[in-house]
Amino acid sequence: MSEIGAISHAGRMQNAPGVKWRILEMREHLMKVTIERATFLKALSHVQSVVERRNTIPILSNVLLQAEGGSMALTATDLDIEVAERAPADVDTPGAITASALTLYEIVRRLPDGAQIRLDNTDDAGRLKLSAGKSEFSLAALPDQDFPTLTSDEGGVRFAMPSDELKRLIDKTRFAMSQEETRYYLNGVYLHAAEDDGEKTLRAVATDGHRLARLDAKLPDGAANIPGIIVPRKAVTELHRLLDGSFETVDVTVSESRIRFGYGDAVLTSKLIDGTFPDYARVIPTGNDRELKLDRDDFKNAVDRVATVSADKTRSIKLDLGADKMKLMVNNPEAGSAFEELSVDFSAEALEIGFNARYLLDVAQQIDGTTATFKFSDPSSPTIVLDDDDANALYVLMPLRV
Repeated sequence: MSEIGAISHAGRMQNAPGVKWRILEMREHLMKVTIERATFLKALSHVQSVVERRNTIPILSNVLLQAEGGSMALTATDLDIEVAERAPADVDTPGAITASALTLYEIVRRLPDGAQIRLDNTDDAGRLKLSAGKSEFSLAALPDQDFPTLTSDEGGVRFAMPSDELKRLIDKTRFAMSQEETRYYLNGVYLHAAEDDGEKTLRAVATDGHRLARLDAKLPDGAANIPGIIVPRKAVTELHRLLDGSFETVDVTVSESRIRFGYGDAVLTSKLIDGTFPDYARVIPTGNDRELKLDRDDFKNAVDRVATVSADKTRSIKLDLGADKMKLMVNNPEAGSAFEELSVDFSAEALEIGFNARYLLDVAQQIDGTTATFKFSDPSSPTIVLDDDDANALYVLMPLRV
């Protein structure tokens, strides 16, 4: 098409029904804003991690930028999780645009501290111009109207809880989440209201079938009717990363298919796993009467040392328990053998039992106190591990044959 023909075609398009509105709408979404580098980087770092590195839908690689008033909102999603954060900014022209989340993050990360970053798409709606000092970038952009958002369910249970308590629930249980996609109902943390010795709690549970972590926190006001929900692994990981202790409380909303966490200027919304979490209480033994008390650090370091020669596949380690002594042994025909002895508090009947060394270390790292208590039954039954400084924490380990 000739240049004159293109101009004539554009004129006809503007007069076509509905097209003039579209052009005006695009103009309304043009944006010009200035934001401080550290502020922009912090918000970008929070939202960009949700974006999958490989996307068949181009818009899902982008972050939505919406500027109005005295701030700019950043939103990213993978259609299952959405993270949005608002940051202070000088807005000359309110508007919105989307651009590659990873590219923006890498550019801003490399700019000097204290830089004032100008974002402008008023000259060309198909590109986003980013400039700071003598640096200037022109980035491919997509219209904000095409950006998908997670709609919120109506109603639901709403409550607020201290951020450190929520972070603790997540931190102490997430290591036990399953990585097997076929067991999707175990690919997250199970949250529900529970009662223990007459005290109502908010309980978090995770298991992969080999180990189980259970942690209780005080039931927040308004959370008594929370249904049993499974928060997906990716949402748990993002929440763990975002709860950095810079705010005191988290507002939680739980609906039939969504969970929403509001903290500071950020909001994380996630779909819930549509499945039934197993009856975890059935795998927590009640008759384990062989009790072992040990020093957490001594045990953790000893396991770490002897496990260096364990087979990569099984990572098996044998514990030989006798009168106030524990022998840790590994025998790997290909790599060699290892042995270490620890002084412990154990007066029950002698016992030999095997475990995955990685699982022992994972549990030991969750112990906050200086000592831990193990409760055994026999070499083939689940073992309970307790934190002597935290009555709300309980861990279960399945043994190995060694």
